Amino acid sequence: MEGSDTYLIRPNHQFKFKPAIVKECIREIVRERLSGMRYDPEEVPELSRSLANCIKDKVKNAGSDRYKLVVQVVIGEQRGQGVKMSSRCLWDADTDNYAEDVFINDSLFCVAAVFGTYYY
Repeated sequence: MEGSDTYLIRPNHQFKFKPAIVKECIREIVRERLSGMRYDPEEVPELSRSLANCIKDKVKNAGSDRYKLVVQVVIGEQRGQGVKMSSRCLWDADTDNYAEDVFINDSLFCVAAVFGTYYY
């Protein structure tokens, strides 16, 4: 943000948070890192952090400079059970948005979500 106009109250269209592009970023990273991986409860905490940091860096580099990004990654063992997740946010519907993707293989599931809120 250094050197940018700090008085902007709305992002230019080209710099708006684009859920479709962010979802592709999430999908690419998660599939690359988790394909063929087996669930190991000892590795999950570090793997979740690592995935979240990779996703955040890639989305930030895709042009979301003036957005505060919150990345949530949940990894669990796949045993055929159902999982329901929800989240709530207070945000500006004109500028803020989110994207999420789900990955499932025989051993594990992963839900990754990125929330982007615009810096005013």
